[in-house]
Amino acid sequence: MKQPQKHNPRRRPAKEYTYHVDNDCMLLDFLLATLKDKSRTTVKSYLSHRQVAVNDMPTTQFNTPLHRGDRITINFTTGYKMFRHRRLRIIFEDEYLIVVDKGYGLLSMATKNEKTETAYRIISDYVKTNDPEGHIFIVHRLDRDTSGVMLFAKRQRIQELLQRNWNDSVIERKYMAVVEGALTPEQGEVKSYLKENAAMQVYSTKNPEEGQLAITRYKTVAGNGRFSLVEVQLETGRKNQIRVHMHDMGHPIIGDRKYGSNCNPIGRVGLHAASLRFKHPITGQTLHFESTLPEKFEYIVNEK
Repeated sequence: MKQPQKHNPRRRPAKEYTYHVDNDCMLLDFLLATLKDKSRTTVKSYLSHRQVAVNDMPTTQFNTPLHRGDRITINFTTGYKMFRHRRLRIIFEDEYLIVVDKGYGLLSMATKNEKTETAYRIISDYVKTNDPEGHIFIVHRLDRDTSGVMLFAKRQRIQELLQRNWNDSVIERKYMAVVEGALTPEQGEVKSYLKENAAMQVYSTKNPEEGQLAITRYKTVAGNGRFSLVEVQLETGRKNQIRVHMHDMGHPIIGDRKYGSNCNPIGRVGLHAASLRFKHPITGQTLHFESTLPEKFEYIVNEK
């Protein structure tokens, strides 16, 4: 096992050490084997008091699975701060990336009218509590009206790596949408070229010289005739792509008045970023993150 590496005291609390995992195992077993001078009770207390982090993500779970190359950090003097926010949840964090579950109605980044209550600002403030010199960078955005999985980078070069190799890095982007009516056929593919007008409205054109290619694959999961729950996979990731293509099919997303919806039965736009699967830009590991489908989505399509 490698020797512990002490972090820069200006950036990390005193008495914090990092260890590296050589073989797959469970977290408690690793801690007991590493901290041989500590009793089992003491080691478990480090966990219960949030003094242990796996790849920079604090955990209290003794049975957390570890893999070769994982980084275990222990603060021997105090526990790590727990991130809590009513509109945002951190799913994953390491020294390069932060993956969050963004709530509906929250902007991804600042606009002319809203500069403070944004996903970017919330995560930036969180990062700076542990590292005043820390920064974050948005890799891809979600509309204010779209909830679900969103990705940030902790370094600009990581953001650039992901964005430059986006089509190769991203293996799957899956959304769930509630649309008006019943789709015919129940599954298929929509392809068009998307262009944005002066009013910031995106629309489809068949002329490849006028817009960017957009390909959307869809499959109906459930429905009651009035509304359908649709699984959507993006072959390309253009602005408002799903919203435009559902409108083009004559089945706009509920609550999406900008793109043709005339009803709002759940009090929000029915679009949710359900999962993201991609290759880590540094380790090459395939990562997969999911966000739970909002209960209202299932209720409205199953309602008699």
